[in-house]
Amino acid sequence: MRAVDIILKKRHGEALTKEEIKFFIKGFVNGSIADYQAAALLMAICFNGMDSRETTDLTIAMANSGETIDLSPIDGIKVDKHSTGGVGDTTTLIVAPLVAACGVPVAKMSGRGLGHTGGTLDKLESIPGFRVSLSMDEFIQTVQKVGLSVISQSNNLVPADKLLYALRDVTGTVDSIPLIASSIMSKKIAAGSDAIVLDVKTGSGAFMQSVEDSFALAKEMVEIGTRAGRNVTAVITDMDQPLGMAIGNALEVKEAIVVLQNKHTGPLREVSVYLAAQMLLTANKCTSLEDGCRMAEEALTSGRGLDKLGDMIRQQGGDISVLEDISLLPGADEIILVKAETEGYIASIDTEKIGLSSLLLGAGRSKKDDIIDPGVGLVMQKRIGDRVEKGDTLAEFYVNKQAGFQEAADTFLHAIEINKEKPELKPLIFGTVTKDGVFR
Repeated sequence: MRAVDIILKKRHGEALTKEEIKFFIKGFVNGSIADYQAAALLMAICFNGMDSRETTDLTIAMANSGETIDLSPIDGIKVDKHSTGGVGDTTTLIVAPLVAACGVPVAKMSGRGLGHTGGTLDKLESIPGFRVSLSMDEFIQTVQKVGLSVISQSNNLVPADKLLYALRDVTGTVDSIPLIASSIMSKKIAAGSDAIVLDVKTGSGAFMQSVEDSFALAKEMVEIGTRAGRNVTAVITDMDQPLGMAIGNALEVKEAIVVLQNKHTGPLREVSVYLAAQMLLTANKCTSLEDGCRMAEEALTSGRGLDKLGDMIRQQGGDISVLEDISLLPGADEIILVKAETEGYIASIDTEKIGLSSLLLGAGRSKKDDIIDPGVGLVMQKRIGDRVEKGDTLAEFYVNKQAGFQEAADTFLHAIEINKEKPELKPLIFGTVTKDGVFR
């Protein structure tokens, strides 16, 4: 078998066999297949696509390219959640404790933020003392004891994805549904959970900016998971504006805590409860979505979800007192108000630019090795559809370095469109995809 023959076969639009895909992934990881050959195959896939069987075989080959996690020592059905990335998307810090409080173990490996999207690990590390790097034994023991653990991915988890993603980024081959789906699902399958809920974002702050593309990606990932023996549900949610009001690491942790304290309403809480319900349903803990919503809501209003978050923080070395006094989380030297320059209704928000504003303040990374400032960011004061007068505060900027503030403020203001007429609001949740079909 030769790499060039596999490239030519896909270039001609033919389906690759399972053996050909395994050969190529193994060779690329061990170095016997060169970067330029892998880049050629990626481009051929971008142009000619892959069918569902091929995409599943690619996903499994990638998942098996390094270590895989065995969660069998943990009793019960283990459930995981993955978001395709957004702004103000703090759901994991709310959803995972709610699900664990309902008796379903959540063993989750998360990533760091890059570009305009935030990372769960960065948010958790803003809690003083919190450790995201646990050994596999510590990880499993934490889930056994607490019912919940969120840690960083092992360096040897799905090495094929790390290598392929770096190549896709510099060869213009990122935008391909089979490649996106296999990248996401290979990590979820290797991480070992039995049930998976995917939060597929759609809109100006999402990777997939159209609803139809988001449903197409969701269908592909659900089919992969089903073929791999996992119970998978995908939820398509709005990212045409930040989900929460806070954008920035410690600021988002504060908002998540306030939600779990039952002191905050709005889209972040609504979507979090819905995702928690889907996780309970996908893990067979309830028999209907309505029952799952009731269970998740009770875990929130009773305080059991907040207690579960506290259990995880304590077990992973963090300062649990932040749950009672959020001022103990990192802060900023100065809060600067950014105000509306005209009157009208918030007609649209370029969510990606909002994320970039936070990055310019120091809350995010342009490159993987950039150091973030956990205390900076911004807190939105208005959402789409809100009426504003000239001089009204649109956002509070939490600033430690004046150098990046003006560019961040300008980027933010360019992201906000104010019109005379009130816009029609989009739904928060567009629908779900399961092995049984698409539900809108």
